[in-house]
Amino acid sequence: MIVISRVWTGGGDTGHTHLADMSRIPKTDARIAACGDADEVNSVLGTALVEDLPEVVGEILAQVQNELFDLGADLATPVVPDPAHPPLRIDQAAISRLEAWCDEFSEELPTLRSFILPGGNRASAALHHARTVARRAERTAWAAVAAHGDSMNPLTVTYLNRLSDLLFVLARSVGQSHGERLWVPGADRTPPDARARRNRDRIIASTASGAQERSDQDDSGRRHSAPGSAGPADSR
Repeated sequence: MIVISRVWTGGGDTGHTHLADMSRIPKTDARIAACGDADEVNSVLGTALVEDLPEVVGEILAQVQNELFDLGADLATPVVPDPAHPPLRIDQAAISRLEAWCDEFSEELPTLRSFILPGGNRASAALHHARTVARRAERTAWAAVAAHGDSMNPLTVTYLNRLSDLLFVLARSVGQSHGERLWVPGADRTPPDARARRNRDRIIASTASGAQERSDQDDSGRRHSAPGSAGPADSR
């Protein structure tokens, strides 16, 4: 049971914090970074949940939010052989649930022919944002696995990987009503339209005019400083 009666304690002011087993660890440790990134995924999902989402998507995200706290607890609890009290762990069932949701929503989506430019509507953009944060959390969790080896549950990383896949699928799903903008390689190299050409010509002309003005000022300064030219003392 968790009881929080006071938010601040000052216990972390030295740059260290406690893990679930009460061992002390630097806040810069990869394990703590992974906990923080998982927490950030949860917060970003909260911003998605306040958008206009289909009810079933909202229910999925709410369940994922709860599981992300499970995942945070897992990350914060070093794996030890034969623990006296089995800790909360991410298991294969949680991952399989994400995979089933991915497959369910993917069946309704058209085949992709390129990468998606995030946007469409607010809900889709929020889920794309959550997807990228989940990818970062996965990378950070891998760094923790590399640093701590067998004391980490590798299924936490698999969960984050699969979660980012699910969020991508859900972002596509809720964005279908607005259409999907796809990446067109080299599209920015196409000839500019008339408006772009006018703006470009105006900038070039303004730059050239400024350069000419500076050149004229330099020429004027050189004439005044040339031998035989009238200086301030001769101007009477």
